Amino acid sequence: MPPLNLPQTRRAALGSLVTGTTLFAGLLSQGSATEPEPADPLAPKRPHFAPKAKRVIFLNMSGGVSHIDSFDYKPRLFAGHGETYKVPQIMLEAFALNNRAVDKFFKRPDWEFKQRGKSGLWISELFPQVASCADDLCVLNSMRTSHADHFQATLGMHSGSVTFARPSIGSWLSYGLGSENHNLPSFVVIAPSLPYAGTQVWASDFLPGAHQGTLVSPGAEPIANIKRLQPEGALQELELSFTQKLNRAHLARRGADPNLTTRIRSMETAFGMQMEAPEALDFAGETDATLALYGLARGATKGFGWQCLAARRLAERGVRFIELIDTGASGNWDSHGDMADHGRLARNVDQPIAGLLRDLKSRGMLEDTLVVWTTEFGRTPFNSKKDAKGREHHAEAFSTWMAGGGVKAGFCHGQTDEFGCKVEKDEVHIHDFHATILHLLGLDHERLTFRHGGRDYRLTDVAGNVVHQVLA
Repeated sequence: MPPLNLPQTRRAALGSLVTGTTLFAGLLSQGSATEPEPADPLAPKRPHFAPKAKRVIFLNMSGGVSHIDSFDYKPRLFAGHGETYKVPQIMLEAFALNNRAVDKFFKRPDWEFKQRGKSGLWISELFPQVASCADDLCVLNSMRTSHADHFQATLGMHSGSVTFARPSIGSWLSYGLGSENHNLPSFVVIAPSLPYAGTQVWASDFLPGAHQGTLVSPGAEPIANIKRLQPEGALQELELSFTQKLNRAHLARRGADPNLTTRIRSMETAFGMQMEAPEALDFAGETDATLALYGLARGATKGFGWQCLAARRLAERGVRFIELIDTGASGNWDSHGDMADHGRLARNVDQPIAGLLRDLKSRGMLEDTLVVWTTEFGRTPFNSKKDAKGREHHAEAFSTWMAGGGVKAGFCHGQTDEFGCKVEKDEVHIHDFHATILHLLGLDHERLTFRHGGRDYRLTDVAGNVVHQVLA
């Protein structure tokens, strides 16, 4: 075996780690920010006021989960199956251009509903395990978004804008609060494949690139090239220190160069991740009982159970915002043809989500961890034929829920009409939703701004109100 050229190996290892993930592109984009880069953009920051939650686990069910088949019980829809409904023009936009006849037909839910727990929340048989956690849930049945197409609605749910790329909510939280652990990213996305809108879902856009989400893909190597090529930690650290001294001397000669500064930080971040990320994603020390909570076989490295347990372990280690995406831009909850697809997809996530809630609660973490379950929009309570098996996109009403982190438990907020077509009481637009999440983390959505292109931007644009009714 030829002798190792250790300095070259060190550079290769770091270069491979950084450029082999989304980390490098995000960090490099810091050079385009219009504000001067702080000495340490990930340094912990004081919130605007005392927070209820320290971190967020954001469960994103991609494709559009049907609210009227899951959390929004409508007895009238069961009884009115097949009745004619004259669809308002705004709702017809969810249908293809050649399928916009005003007269549609109501379709009953495919799953029965029951009242759950002491709170009596109505939850369908689609999510039996989540239903068993009803007394921990705060259900919002009056959500509304501004677009009925997947790409735009997904952007809206993450960035507040359905028309332009903007920083993701995870990036805003990282920017507003910094990191609790410099050896791990402050914003992590765990997804098996790319969702609608691709990497824009976790992009930092005009915020400093250090706040971009880092992608973790379930599998044997969740983060590409994360394992050290240099087995001696002390020697690797010495090599990095020497390299960084040379880099900073070079930077001093060149003056302010945000691109070079970003490259220097990328090496520091990569070194820290090599130290801690492999351990965080190694479940060997978890008990059989814990693995069973998530429905996870020992040694498994894929599936939503793996994603949920990884989220808990990252939350324990100080990651600020963790998003889990159950599917990608195909094979998801977009059940146009047959709602039976919802049953298959629910079985994939139901036990892991319930396991996550129970695990966090048993460890005393649910109190300061805000768990958010959402989707980009709902599905129509009606369709073009009386015997239609599927449902179309529906932006005018859908359901989400939150748990822990300062929200009321066993509580339902908002109301749609008797068929679940439109919000009738206590509407929650995505701007209100985002404002409430930021508020629970101690951030005033009107004060969390970033100047770019000559104006101040914020996650909630020029709208949004905190939904105080859901606060514990």
